[in-house]
Amino acid sequence: MAGPALKIERLTREAFAPFGDVIELEGAKHFAINGGTTERFHDLATVDLGPEGGRTLVNVFRGQPRQLPYEVKMLERHPLGSQAFIPLKTTPYLVVVAPAGELDVSKLRAFVSDGWQGVNYARGVWHHPLLALDEVSDFVVVDRGGEGHNCDEQDLPGVYLLTQAALDAVVGAQKAA
Repeated sequence: MAGPALKIERLTREAFAPFGDVIELEGAKHFAINGGTTERFHDLATVDLGPEGGRTLVNVFRGQPRQLPYEVKMLERHPLGSQAFIPLKTTPYLVVVAPAGELDVSKLRAFVSDGWQGVNYARGVWHHPLLALDEVSDFVVVDRGGEGHNCDEQDLPGVYLLTQAALDAVVGAQKAA
C-alpha cells in the first residue's frame, strides 16, 4: 500500500550537508597543473574509512532506470565508512536520505541531481540504493573495503513514494530560475 509522497529537492551543497558532500565543480577550489594543460578541481569529498581503518575501493556501479512512481520501502547505511557516487553521464538521478543514527523516517529527504553532481554519503547516513532515471547509468563509486560488517539494511515502517509530479515541480523550478 502506497504511503505519502516525498518532496523532491534540488541537490545543493547546503541542503545535502547534513548527509555528506555534493561532488560538483561549481564553487570548487581549483587550480592549473601539468604545465597549465589540466585544471584540477581539488578535495571534492571526504573519503572516510572510519576508525577501524580499511582500504579505499574504486568501483563502477551500473544502475538500471527506476520508473516513477517509485515505492521507497527500505534504506541502507555503511557504518564503517563513507560512500561516494560520481556519475559518468549527465542523466539526473534521485537520492533519498535520512540522518545517521537510529533511523527516523520523519527526517527522510529526497533530492534530484543535475546529472553532473555526485554525492558522498557520510559514514552511517541512511540512503536508498542507486536511483537512476531515464536510462542505464554508470557511476564511479568510492567506498570502504576491509574487515567488518559495513552494510545495514532496514525496512521502513511504511511506503514512501517518489512521484513524477514531485520531480516535475523541482525540475520546472530549476528551468524557470
